[in-house]
Amino acid sequence: MIIDRNLSTYIVFCEDSILEGLRKISANDARIVFSVTEKGVLEGVLTNGDFRRWMNAYPNFDVSSQIGLITNKQCKSAQITDSPEDIERLMGGHTCLPLLDQNKHLVAFARRPRSTEIRVGQHVVSDQAPAFTIAEIGINHNGSLELAKRLVEAAASSGADCAKFQMRDMDSLYRKAPSSEASAEDLGAQYALSLLERFQLSNEEMFEVFDYCKQHNILPLCTAWDLRSLDALESYGMEAYKVASADLTNHDLIIPLARTGKPLFCSTGMATEAEIIETVELLKHHGAPYVLLHCNSTYPAPFKDVNLRYLDRLGEIGRCPVGYSGHERGISVALAAVARGAKVIEKHLTLDKNMEGSDHKVSLLPEEFAAMVQGIRQIEAAVGNAEPRRITQGEMMNRNTLAKSLIASCEIQSGQEITLEMIEVKSPGRGLQPNRKQALVGVRSRRHMRAGDFFFASDLGEGVVIARNYSFRRKWGVSVRYHDLARILSKSNPDFLEFHFSFKDLDEDFRAYLPEPLDMDLVVHSPDLFAGDHLLNLCTEDSEYRNRSIRELQRVIDITRNLRARFSKTDAKTKVIVSLGGFSKDAPLNPAQVSLQYEIAAESLSKLSQDEVEILPQTLPPFPWYFGGQLFANLFVYADDTSAFCSETGYRLCFDVCHSKLTCNHEKSDFSEFVERVGPHTAHLHIADASGVDGEGLQINEGDIDFRGLASALDRLAPEASFIPEIWQGHKNDGEGFWLAAERLEGRF
Repeated sequence: MIIDRNLSTYIVFCEDSILEGLRKISANDARIVFSVTEKGVLEGVLTNGDFRRWMNAYPNFDVSSQIGLITNKQCKSAQITDSPEDIERLMGGHTCLPLLDQNKHLVAFARRPRSTEIRVGQHVVSDQAPAFTIAEIGINHNGSLELAKRLVEAAASSGADCAKFQMRDMDSLYRKAPSSEASAEDLGAQYALSLLERFQLSNEEMFEVFDYCKQHNILPLCTAWDLRSLDALESYGMEAYKVASADLTNHDLIIPLARTGKPLFCSTGMATEAEIIETVELLKHHGAPYVLLHCNSTYPAPFKDVNLRYLDRLGEIGRCPVGYSGHERGISVALAAVARGAKVIEKHLTLDKNMEGSDHKVSLLPEEFAAMVQGIRQIEAAVGNAEPRRITQGEMMNRNTLAKSLIASCEIQSGQEITLEMIEVKSPGRGLQPNRKQALVGVRSRRHMRAGDFFFASDLGEGVVIARNYSFRRKWGVSVRYHDLARILSKSNPDFLEFHFSFKDLDEDFRAYLPEPLDMDLVVHSPDLFAGDHLLNLCTEDSEYRNRSIRELQRVIDITRNLRARFSKTDAKTKVIVSLGGFSKDAPLNPAQVSLQYEIAAESLSKLSQDEVEILPQTLPPFPWYFGGQLFANLFVYADDTSAFCSETGYRLCFDVCHSKLTCNHEKSDFSEFVERVGPHTAHLHIADASGVDGEGLQINEGDIDFRGLASALDRLAPEASFIPEIWQGHKNDGEGFWLAAERLEGRF
């Protein structure tokens, strides 16, 4: 049982509409709303079941009616002052029970939680949520309000979710020893008392610091070390409390904390398991939402004494979320705790480890705290789930390059029965995997195959796509290489070909593949990678590297000019699509670095001879795949700086909708707003579906993009932009991925 005083998502006024009540029922985890009068007096309750019964009794219902007409007026309730035993008894088999004050105002409700989820301000602590990170400032402000605020700023910029402090009323907290015994206190107690007496902030200063936390979008949290401090923090409106390890057995403090109904983060250092169990029973008895934090209360804690395996046992004892409050050196133990399931991490924060006070010595500096938070997020991404294993996008790319395929060992005529001798296993892995060999034996070939041709799933009758001529409202094309353009072009009626060059293709004599001009247009996609692992980068501060990139791109432009002669319907300028660079290997660049690299990109572009071509920077995903591995992209990723670059320089874009959808998924932002920003700058489109933050190049309708809505927006924002379906590996089997995409896009674009 939990006593919940956060009523905002559970309350409606009796004059509100039934529809408003249903919205709140859907939004909260208890599936109930309480109807109150303007003065807050409980009027009735409504559950999903109550609504269904009313709907069946009155088929011609009107959800705009006042909710007070259908609420259950006979609901049970209890007094907020009733004992936990009486509340539990009155609840009986119900999941919720409203709790009233002496004037019948609804002030809280008792509920049986559906899960172990704990809500703290705007944050959630649960198995599914990211770990809640607490920067324990404590008394590391050393009595300075200015230093306390600087620590808040450091906590916020380090990525912490919460900045935690401590409040003590020294007169009520420490015993008054006879003057004759003042010097007889243990040395440890004398040292601690000396620090606390000198390093306290007043309550008013503490409240100012809490307000400062909110200004910096970080949740303030505080440890109340005594009842007077708890009263002060309650008057401020603290949203949750930390229970120090030293107070886990202090039931005289635990009970008032539990009765606030606010989430409690309870450190378990210095306690035996029996004492932990006793406190857990007390918290349950009073209906408190709580998190247990594994902790070793030595400063610094020896690694051998940390015992992270106890996190599992702590979860069994508490039946609640568990976390780790660490006092050891460094960040490795905190990261390991997250890997073992800790959903809260608390570490001390300081600006100088050499300042006076024992906590400073076990604290993290801001850059260390930031590294810990970044590591936590990386570990959370890496932990994943226990669902059946699937091949990731990067693995798929490497499988395509490194694995083996089934290929024809000899010429096979259409209709000829395939025998075991006609099949051999060779790299690369573009075709059917070797484990499908027996499935091919005895099948009659659906096509003429040359020795060395790959077998595909369509040779087994799986996912067969018959290419045809397609009709679109805008110019459309397909991506090709020299070696496959004739076969792909014979299948359909694109308006143009988009050559996706490799650096080796630049050395080919295109006249061997294009002996006669084609009655169509041309688009060129520059290679990303050049000889010697040179990844094109016109944005880098390394002038030698940048100058080589400029030379390589100029060569692409020169070849494009020559290639134009083989296409009779070219525009005044041929589009050349380029990923301009700006990548980083280990972490995203900071805003100042990004701004500088945009300036360098513009300068680099100005050094290129661009007659007869139009360079189109391509929008990029946050985590692009390059030859089976990931990098961090920084330029042409986000809508604001991308559109600003276009406005300032006049360059138009190749808008890769898949890449940009991945960006929006990563940012948890609205893709339609991204389209509105970059659409007016778009000259060309790469269209594929996307999933998650790095699932790129997916087949249409197999990811997260609403193509009907996208097409409508682009008709308005970029009606003249051309497009290709850029499905990953879409060229395989004579373009079967492109043709399936065209089938699904026809009628929309």
